[in-house]
Formats: sequence, structure tokens, C-alpha cells
Amino acid sequence: MVSTVLVVTGLEDVIADWVIAALNEREVPVVRVDPADIGTGLTFGARIGAGTASWGGLLRTASREVELGEVTAVYYRRPTSYAARYQHLSPQQREFAAAEARHGLGGILNTLHGAVYVNHPAAVTRADFKPAQLQRFTELGLSIPPTLVTNDVEAARTFAAEHGPVIYKTFRGLPPDEAGRTGAIWAQRIDPETFDDSLAVTAHLFQAEIPKTADVRVTVVGRRVFAQQIAAPDGALDWRRGDWDDLIHAPLTVPACIEAALHSYLASFGLVFGCFDFALTGDAVAPEHWTAIECNSNGQWGWLPDSPAITEAFADILSRKEAGPR
Repeated sequence: MVSTVLVVTGLEDVIADWVIAALNEREVPVVRVDPADIGTGLTFGARIGAGTASWGGLLRTASREVELGEVTAVYYRRPTSYAARYQHLSPQQREFAAAEARHGLGGILNTLHGAVYVNHPAAVTRADFKPAQLQRFTELGLSIPPTLVTNDVEAARTFAAEHGPVIYKTFRGLPPDEAGRTGAIWAQRIDPETFDDSLAVTAHLFQAEIPKTADVRVTVVGRRVFAQQIAAPDGALDWRRGDWDDLIHAPLTVPACIEAALHSYLASFGLVFGCFDFALTGDAVAPEHWTAIECNSNGQWGWLPDSPAITEAFADILSRKEAGPR
């Protein structure tokens, strides 16, 4: 049986392009698909019945086709939302069609028997909540900043008085505006004097500011670990808010106990890959100087100096050279 890698992502995805190129060099069959192309650009027929252990049938794109039973690995990157496919419909029709596509086609793509997923969408969803991340970090013995999640102004004022200076973060990025443009609200210092009853409208995440000496991004792919110390030239609180080309990188070694905790973290959520952010408060050799901030289970890594090695690590997992969770 042919072993095929299914890459699930949108049309413009440079990182997926790199991984596909690495798989092509290894002569591993690859089919790229964006589920939002469902229609004449993407057709499928999947069958299952008594006595069969898995879904079978063909998935056809404009240029390729694959037998579902031949898919041995799935690289789930950043597919276009199903709703985007149905923008021409009325709101009720759009919601219905998108839900049917997500549960039908998406349900098939998410249930390919025996395939390694990097990462499985359900695992990404489970690991996407910052409260769950922070709790898991503490369960694994990692240090985290004192944190408050609240919509109560008095609770926020009390927390700031106990742990100031305080940082505010969003749980999610800004949704697209009417013109389709996305934005971001970066981590920022917050003045408790600005707290008022408007906090009651929604949930807010406040953390004690860590007196950090540097930031660290740790990218884990299977058993491979890649770590870079990051500094912004202007010493910004959140290095993501500036020009990423200006960031200063330096490779470093992750302490063994921290590395073990990261592997345990991923395994607990059923993940193969994750981008971890840490704040350093001293010498990186000492584990007590590492404060865990968050983990992005579908994070970007193409901007890192070690991205070529990370690309090969992904190709190892997807070509089954290195086994991942099943």
C-alpha cells in the first residue's frame, strides 16, 4: 500500500511549502488539500460499513487524488475556515453549509485510521485554552507567573495591589474586521487606576510581570527540541509587536528537567508539536530561572534561525522515520 502524507492547509502557506519540499526530496507521496475548497475543486466519497475498520474512498483535488486508506500521516496546518467558502449565502444557509462540511468532510479527515496527526485538530482545541495550559505547567512542576482570570473589578484591583506591576493579555487574537484585516493586542503593562466596571463585560487575563532577562522560544517536534533565546533591540515587553527581522537570537540548551516537562505536556494533550514561550530571570542553565508563559500547538516557526532543522524534524515525523503519538 502507498503511504501518503495529507497536508491540510490554505493556499498561501510558506511553512507548509517547506515541509512538502522536504517530503518530496524523500520521495514521499504528498497530497495538499484545503477543506474550504469543497465543491468542484474538492470532491470526495467516503464509505464504511459492517466488517470494515476504517473509512475508505477517494479524495480529489483539482490536481491530485488519494485513497483515504493510503493516508499514513496528516500535517494539519492552517486551513481556510469552512465559512469562507459560503460567504455568498445568507447567514442561515452559510452557517448550515459550513457546519455540514465541517462535520462531514472534517469528520472524515479527522478520523483517518492509523494516521499520525501533527497535530490532531481535537488535540489543538483541547490545548488551546490558556487556563488549561497554565494549570498543566504547574502540575508538571514548571514555574508560572501569578495569574488572575476575572471579570470582577475588585478582584482585579486586589490582584494588582498584591502582585504589581501587572500585565494584561488577551486569550485570543482579534477577529478579522469588516475588510477582512486581522490584528493583535500585545501583552502590555496595565495601570490599575484604569480598572472600572467595564471589566464585567468579558473575561480578562492579568499576570504579575516577571523581571525577565530574556525570552526563550522552545519548538518541540516529536522528540526533537529546538531552543532560541530572543531579545528585542528596544527591550519591548512583548517581542512579537516589533519587526521580527530585528530580533536577536542565540541558541541555548534547555535544562533536562524542563525538556522532560515539555514532552510530558505535549503527551498529556495528545500533541506531537508545540511552540513554548518562556521568560528567563537569570542564567539559562538553572531551571529555577525558567518561567513558562504559554504553548502554541499550531505556532509559527519559519522565522527562527533553526527553521531548516525544524523542517526536517517535521518531515521525519510525517514520513514515519520518527514515530509520533497515535
